[in-house]
Amino acid sequence: MDIFAYSMLCFTSLFTLMDPLGVMPVFLQMTEGMSAGERRSIALKSCALTFVILVLFTLCGRFLFHFFGISTNGFRIAGGIIIFKIGYDMLQAHFTHVKLNENEKKEYSRNITVTPLAVPMLCGPGVISSGITLMEDAPEHIFKIALVCVIALVCLLSFIILCVSTRLLKILGETGNNVMMRLMGLILMVIAVECFINGMQPVLTDILRQAHACP
Repeated sequence: MDIFAYSMLCFTSLFTLMDPLGVMPVFLQMTEGMSAGERRSIALKSCALTFVILVLFTLCGRFLFHFFGISTNGFRIAGGIIIFKIGYDMLQAHFTHVKLNENEKKEYSRNITVTPLAVPMLCGPGVISSGITLMEDAPEHIFKIALVCVIALVCLLSFIILCVSTRLLKILGETGNNVMMRLMGLILMVIAVECFINGMQPVLTDILRQAHACP
């Protein structure tokens, strides 16, 4: 595989799994009532944090998992539970506008920047697992550098999409946004179930294998 084909594989895999278009409804609802500058600041911080986390796990993910005793399957299960809760709230339209003073708004912005926007929505277990796998498949250092550059590109595109989402909200209107929010909430719940099952399946398989091996 040449470096161009490898870079395209990295881009399609990471952009699809990161899915900034699917994150838009959550971003719009959770930043409702904020100014364009405040939304842009949250989007920038979330995407920058996503880049740092993804590069960190991509470069030394297996070492970190081994050091902390964390399994990829456990990460998938926890991520699935969190995403399911977010999707359920979206389906029930629980992300409603709340009046906040300046101090509360700063604290709220810091909270949603990390969770759920950066983790697990933009940088979920699927993205991290894919990054680790792609790094292990890189045959030379130039391929690894290309992977890091692709991660930066995907995060930049995610930032642009989140910034443009404020204009999309005006085009859709309140009704269209509510429909999109509920639809994406349902999709998020399905993704969460798939993520949970993918994490539980090997765990249950190991348990059954050990039970079968016992005399």
